[in-house]
Amino acid sequence: MVNNEINKSMDNKMLENQTQKVPNEVGGVHLQGHIKIFDPETKEIFVDKRNAIHYENMSEALALSVANKSTNFITEMHFGNGGTTVDPTGVITYLPTNTNVQNADLYSPQYYKIVDNTNTANTDSTRNKIVVTHTPGQIYTDIVVSCLLDYGEPSGQAVFDNSQNLNGNFVFDELGLKGYSSSGVGTGKLLTHVIFSPVQKSLNRLIQIDYTVRIQTLTNLT
Repeated sequence: MVNNEINKSMDNKMLENQTQKVPNEVGGVHLQGHIKIFDPETKEIFVDKRNAIHYENMSEALALSVANKSTNFITEMHFGNGGTTVDPTGVITYLPTNTNVQNADLYSPQYYKIVDNTNTANTDSTRNKIVVTHTPGQIYTDIVVSCLLDYGEPSGQAVFDNSQNLNGNFVFDELGLKGYSSSGVGTGKLLTHVIFSPVQKSLNRLIQIDYTVRIQTLTNLT
């Protein structure tokens, strides 16, 4: 008798599962980035291209952000000069982006700026800042990171932008966004990386970087 009651209960449960509408929402997140490097005074554009996303580190950053954990959010823009090689004839060879291992970094980091405008160490938060833009009804949101290299920075740069040495410390050919770490500047995880034709920073020019990271949700994936 007891067995019959158990079997009847199990049969009813199976029937309930078959008729119940079980949510089957499958979603995903697509990220893409784009940088524009230009002189804000002359409007000359030096670089206009897409970047690479470090998907492992970015996935962790997104999860930490949603969970309200105060770490790994975008805080610094790093500049390097190890992303390309230029042969004597001027042919440029581009190295692959460093986005495959968790402790990835720029090939040759040379300089950085804090771009988190809520960070007290940011000395010019009106020109080095992060803005989040979203259009109601759309399934994407943009993170726009702006960074300005003023005339006097970095310290030790050449006077004019006519250097024949494309291996100079401030002839940049790679950029990356890094997350915040309580261990100190530069110790956060690399979130994005982009490699481009060498651009010299010198005393006679301003260089502005507008770095956009778009986060788009994808629904009902199969």
